[in-house]
Amino acid sequence: MEPFAQFKNVQKSYDGETLVVKDFNLDISPGEFVTLLGPSGSGKTTCLMMMAGFETPTHGEILLQGSPINSLPPHKRGIGMVFQNYALFPHMSIAENLAFPLEVRGLSKAETEEKVAKALSMVQLTGFEGRRPAQLSGGQQQRVALARALVFDPKLVLMDEPLGALDKNLREEMQLEIKHIHEQLNVPMIYVTHDQAEALTMSDRIAVFNDGVVQQLATPDVLYEAPENAFVAQFVGENNRFIGDVVSLDADRCQVKVNGDSVIDCLPVAVTENGNHSTLSIRPERVVINPDEGSFPNIFEAEVKDVIYLGDHLRTRVSVCGNGDFVVKTPNAGGNGALKRGQKVRVGWSLTDCRALDA
Repeated sequence: MEPFAQFKNVQKSYDGETLVVKDFNLDISPGEFVTLLGPSGSGKTTCLMMMAGFETPTHGEILLQGSPINSLPPHKRGIGMVFQNYALFPHMSIAENLAFPLEVRGLSKAETEEKVAKALSMVQLTGFEGRRPAQLSGGQQQRVALARALVFDPKLVLMDEPLGALDKNLREEMQLEIKHIHEQLNVPMIYVTHDQAEALTMSDRIAVFNDGVVQQLATPDVLYEAPENAFVAQFVGENNRFIGDVVSLDADRCQVKVNGDSVIDCLPVAVTENGNHSTLSIRPERVVINPDEGSFPNIFEAEVKDVIYLGDHLRTRVSVCGNGDFVVKTPNAGGNGALKRGQKVRVGWSLTDCRALDA
């Protein structure tokens, strides 16, 4: 299948010296929801703005449906855009805000009214046509901004941190709503966020950015379960870390000595030879407290530092192998024996859940 949109060897520099985006390559399939995820300043919004036409690549090519669009002005690209600050016209009614991109494109009044009604229905705002943006809540304004991006049947929809200003519950509700609209319309979407939970919830694939470079491009489950480097492991989801040196290595198993004398069995991911420095990554929910003897290759004595009750799960912080901030998450299934601060326990995890990554 031919990619719907492409970034080919794209670079961007604002001053001619420092590259904000370094050799970015990405193919987006028809109907795909791709998220650009990364910390502030990592280059993800710059990539979105280059696709929209508000920034020009310093090097490389951007294609839409096989045609280069580097020199095409934004209004001729057929792309819908949703901004974090909504960017609604305050002096216009909701219907007038939605009609504006249609009038610019020369649609008739009857066709404009039909498309506006359809877009408002899609975001569940039928009946709000006559109100001004200031008369709506933040969540309602964001729905209008989304409707305006969709009203002219764009080829592609771009969203730049669109839910950043909303509270947690509303943000989660809008995530599911955008996902539902995407499934309904099957229009490709590129979504920018620094919120990894949001990216995992909504995306078909996620490109994790850091310092202008894509660290890993994968589906949400692969990104979480199989991070390729220490940055991705730390940025996507919660993670326990050890730093150590590889003391033995074969194709599917390595041993890493951490904090002096503890040796941990791991899956070798980004280590190539004995003596390599390595960061070990272990997800908190993959750790078992007081496992049966011999049930895991990694079982160590630990001391409970604190236990936090979080409703659906318990978060236990222990000191193990020299790491005083090692976290264990256990589901709150009722009847959990309460651990006490200072209590001695054992913690265990499997070899495959402990990934030996770059230093």
